[in-house]
Amino acid sequence: MIAETRRPGVLWTAEHRTTTVASLLVVTLIAFESMGVATAMPTMVADLDGQRLYAWPFTAFLVASVVATVLSGRFCDRRGPAIPMLAGPALFLAGLVVAGTAPHMALLLAGRVLQGLGSGTVLVAVALLIALVYTDRERPVMYAANAAAWVLPAVVGPTVAGLVTEHLGWRWVFLGLAPLAVLGLAMLVPVARRLTHVAAPEQRRAGFVVALGAAAGVAALTWAAQHPSPGALGYGAAGLVVLALAVRRLVPPGTVTARPGLPTVVASRALLGGAFAGMEAYLPLAMARVHGYSPALAGLPLTASALSWSAASAVQGRRPDWSRETLLRTGFGMVAAGVALFGFAAQPWFPGWLAFVACLITGAGMGIAYPSITVLLMRFSPEHERGFNTSAMQLGDWVTSALTVGFGGVLLGLLASAGHPAPALGVLALTLAALALLGVVVTRRWPRQG
Repeated sequence: MIAETRRPGVLWTAEHRTTTVASLLVVTLIAFESMGVATAMPTMVADLDGQRLYAWPFTAFLVASVVATVLSGRFCDRRGPAIPMLAGPALFLAGLVVAGTAPHMALLLAGRVLQGLGSGTVLVAVALLIALVYTDRERPVMYAANAAAWVLPAVVGPTVAGLVTEHLGWRWVFLGLAPLAVLGLAMLVPVARRLTHVAAPEQRRAGFVVALGAAAGVAALTWAAQHPSPGALGYGAAGLVVLALAVRRLVPPGTVTARPGLPTVVASRALLGGAFAGMEAYLPLAMARVHGYSPALAGLPLTASALSWSAASAVQGRRPDWSRETLLRTGFGMVAAGVALFGFAAQPWFPGWLAFVACLITGAGMGIAYPSITVLLMRFSPEHERGFNTSAMQLGDWVTSALTVGFGGVLLGLLASAGHPAPALGVLALTLAALALLGVVVTRRWPRQG
């Protein structure tokens, strides 16, 4: 047993090597694209005379990702992940080419939609691929590798994208990734051919219309948060209602009340995702406006977060016998402590370096909690329901992230301003810490599974 636990090459054995490399390449590609687009966006919208639509490339990607995630999960349950695993990178590649050659904003948005469809499709398929290829004891190691695949893009992605934008042009932020997309797709072909799928019983699941409703709700909330006004309050509230109705059909029954078992696992991802996203969105603002950090340094604490996330994920990957329930509760506690420290760091009477401590603690909490959630999700899910449950987990993350980021925008409008955000960020941090503490409570209620 000890020898198996410490087997050094679990990801690089002959039967796993191609799957490991292809999966990590796809994750790294999506991570670089995510980091690079945010950096290049001011230049590209200015070049295409699209300043009034600045937020739409992000919103279009998010909406398309929500729809693709839901539909990919349904397809994977019915016919296996092989086709989505290939269709996702192909759509993503098409989106890179369309966006990179776009002569106007409309085509740029079309490219972003294709990228969102590809990203949502392939991420669900890769999650199912990992569940099929790796054993329960091996999965934590693969999830640690996935976390590590985000580190390099998080550290160097914005800088590289800035240099490319400045010296080669923003189009190469997209076009430069196209060869990697081709390589990833080519490596996934033999992996897909080896997969087998047992026909699952037909189930009545919410489909395309409900997925569109969820996407529209997320889009309305995101847009309302980015453009606060009396009108935004109205369509934001309507979007929230539509989203709530859609989500009830897109997650396992009992998720909203965190019923012990699978519903708690899905709810945990939503709570963690929302807590972290709220801090991630507003920490650079606090560092710049409260402590006077330059734009280049304001996001540096988030780099510390990415590094601690990867390190903690690597530690849990080396301990497959640790209780996943205990790790999840510990992660929630660390995230609660970290975002609470963020609230102090956002005040002018505390030193700015406290934000680095907050990010190190929060990142470590996420690094042990996120893999544990995915391990538990696969344990609790029958094979023919893993696609549905994986898409539900991802959807919950996106929804609560949109809500907490939007709530921060509302607080800025009511209690402070972007120039002097400290009061609003203090209230936001308390709210985020409460979300994480709620996670500690709800994860105490399920029977231990090991």
